[in-house]
Order: sequence, then structure tokens, then C-alpha cells
Amino acid sequence: MNPPRNHIRHKTENLPDLNLNAVYVVETHPPDGGEALEWMLLTDLPVTHFDEAVEKVRWYCLRWRIEVFHKVLKSGLRVEQCRLQTADRLIRYLTVMSIIAWRIYWTTLIARTNPQTPCTSLLAEEEWKVLYSKIHNTKSYPKKPPPIRDAVRWIAMLGGFLARKSDGEPGVTTVWRGWKRLFDLSEGWNLAQT
Repeated sequence: MNPPRNHIRHKTENLPDLNLNAVYVVETHPPDGGEALEWMLLTDLPVTHFDEAVEKVRWYCLRWRIEVFHKVLKSGLRVEQCRLQTADRLIRYLTVMSIIAWRIYWTTLIARTNPQTPCTSLLAEEEWKVLYSKIHNTKSYPKKPPPIRDAVRWIAMLGGFLARKSDGEPGVTTVWRGWKRLFDLSEGWNLAQT
């Protein structure tokens, strides 16, 4: 592939052509009444046989998840607004914030893919009880912890999710807002217990 003629470096340098591989993807069994999807993925990675082509398509399919993770990190946790004095401090800060961003994203994803998983796989005992108390305005808890889908919806409700029938599942924005509130509520709960 030739470099674009309007590239700013093209005026001062002789830019080389790019060697690319094309992976052409066709949906063989589209949903009833729907058209088959077709798209071409261009890559500079080697694609010499079918398994490598499938691997590159799978990688590309994960791209949206990576975008959402970065949205949580940049928009939700606002890491770009951090003004630390040294690179070492910034690296440590980004490491911690990346773990938090991943937990928020993972929470949202698990609630959609495995909605009946017990919420204790995500929340500590006091967290789900505080959450249950806040949402249901009660101090009595169910014997069995609620499923993760319910817990994530309640967390999102703390962040402004309205939870109407037509609203669908909450997104990462309301989950990260709710997560901040849940953290504060849990801290208060723990302080009251001591």
C-alpha cells in the first residue's frame, strides 16, 4: 500500500510502501432475514495460513473491549488529568488505576455474560449487604447473595442508572459512578461497625 500523498512527511522524506496482508471475513450463517456480514481486515502482521487469519480476526474482535477499558480509564477515572512530578509516580498511579478500571469493566462484562453468578464473586460480604440495604431501604438481607446482574444494576443505580424496563443493561459510565458511591457507603458501614 502506498503512503498517502498528503502526508506531511511525504514532502521531506521518501516514505516506503507498506506490505499488508488482507483477511476477508464473510458470515456464512447470517440471522434469519439479515444480510451476511463481510469485511476486510488489513494487517501488517504475518498471515500465512488459515489459523493465523482466524487469530487476527479474534484479536480484532477484542478491539471494542479494549476501547471500553480505555474509556473507563480516561473518562471515568480521568487519569489524563493526573499531574504527578515524575515518571515513576505516574507509572505507579496508572498501574493502580488500570486495576480499578479493569475491575469496573470486568464487572459490567460478567453481569452481561454470566448474570446468575453470585455477587460474592465480585463484592465482599459488607459491600453487597450495604448495597442491598441502600437500594431496598431495609436492614434484613436474603439468605443467599443476589446474582451479579442484580448487584451491578444496583451499583449503576447509585451512579444514576434509572433501571426502567426499556433501559437495557447499565453501561460502564453509570457503573463507575455507582462504584464510587458504593465505596463511600462501605467505608461508612465499616466505620460504624468498629
